[in-house]
Amino acid sequence: MMRAWVCCLLVVQVAGQQVGTLKQEQHPQLTVESCTKSGGCSAEQRSVVIDANWRWTHKVGEAKNCFSGNAWDPTLCPDVATCAQNCAIEGAAEEYTNTYGVHASGAELKLNFVTQGQYSKNIGSRVYLLEDEQTYKLLKLKNKEIAFDVDVSNLPCGLNGALYMVQMDADGGMSKYSGNKAGAKLGTGYCDAQCPHDIKFINGEPNILGWKPSSTDPNSGTGKYGTCCTEMDLWEANSISTAYTAHSCSVKEQTRCEGTDCGDGDDRFKGICDKNGCDFQTFRLGEKDFFGPGSSFKIDTTKPVTVVTQFITADGTDSGPLKEIRRHYKQGSTVIQTPKLAVGSAGKFDSVSKDFCEAEVGLFKDNTNFLEKGGMEAMDAALEKGMVLALSLWDDHAANMLWLDSDYPTDQSASKPGVARGTCATTSGVPKDVESQHADASVRYFNIKYGELGSTVPSLATLVV
Repeated sequence: MMRAWVCCLLVVQVAGQQVGTLKQEQHPQLTVESCTKSGGCSAEQRSVVIDANWRWTHKVGEAKNCFSGNAWDPTLCPDVATCAQNCAIEGAAEEYTNTYGVHASGAELKLNFVTQGQYSKNIGSRVYLLEDEQTYKLLKLKNKEIAFDVDVSNLPCGLNGALYMVQMDADGGMSKYSGNKAGAKLGTGYCDAQCPHDIKFINGEPNILGWKPSSTDPNSGTGKYGTCCTEMDLWEANSISTAYTAHSCSVKEQTRCEGTDCGDGDDRFKGICDKNGCDFQTFRLGEKDFFGPGSSFKIDTTKPVTVVTQFITADGTDSGPLKEIRRHYKQGSTVIQTPKLAVGSAGKFDSVSKDFCEAEVGLFKDNTNFLEKGGMEAMDAALEKGMVLALSLWDDHAANMLWLDSDYPTDQSASKPGVARGTCATTSGVPKDVESQHADASVRYFNIKYGELGSTVPSLATLVV
């Protein structure tokens, strides 16, 4: 799509996100494992990188902020090209721990919610798994599975510990967009199915046009452009509720959007991506005692749990069409299968498939357009090309996370199918309350493994379909 303000070659050449030179980037190391049924699992030494949005953005060569609080400096950023020339995103070393609350040790990654740094208060984080210092790890999981352990015991209502995959470019868009000088090394190139507008640099260019500082978030705002791509939410959860969700997009790669294509506000279902997603959320589907804190739940969120997600193809090959996304759990020595739940009159389901998605939208009648935006075929294409693993912890300034853990939409009866999603009050999740009352919240992800079906957790191998 042509951009009206990219009017000549000169602008393209000078516009771009500069790389800071005041701090040497040091990616936190994280051990993951690659598995086969015949050879077991082998450790791989990888690392993670924090998203560029969290980084210090300052004048090239000087400690003067280009972006401070939730606004761009108008003197350094009077227009896109000047802002790109003036501003750099900076590397991080000890800031990972001291500023961003990201703690990596061996095979474990812990993300703290609120971290008081030397200069500012940091809220949440989002990091990506790297293949090497310059490249994101691309996970190609058709006819494969991914497993991880997660501890959400310290996540109350209103928070979301999310581990998911998005169709980002392996180099962060560096080769595609000449203005992007930072690449994956500094966490650029993010996109997801919500087409977020809060990304400070998109396609290597500062997102300053129409920038509006948030009225509720002192660290964020929104610009004219969003950045969209297919997304697979492997895990979104706090101690109350969890869901895994497939989101499709009609575009085949990271794409900058504007206007209706972004699907904002009343145009939610007119955008290029399915924002609702086809979700398997046990509470929302009527299983109220599956997930929660205490021994009365099948999965007790006061303890860690192993989560295995399988991507099943129709013919059992790596190149066959994706037909189903299945989920299994293990807690302690207990294997826990996803319950087979009735979805209206369409029958019972225990996984995400085309039939399940059709049944769910038919029951909930919430206009979810996963199938219209590409459905399983879009997810198939993304998985075959390879998706980037993101690990995050966040609160929600748009809907207070009620879509995950409470009744949502709040103007509809909880008795309507699909509205009740968890036991949190509809007054919960307000970011200023969560940030002040639960600053010490955190999530732990550990023992990330991927490989052949049935290879990552031997005791679950018999559950391969």
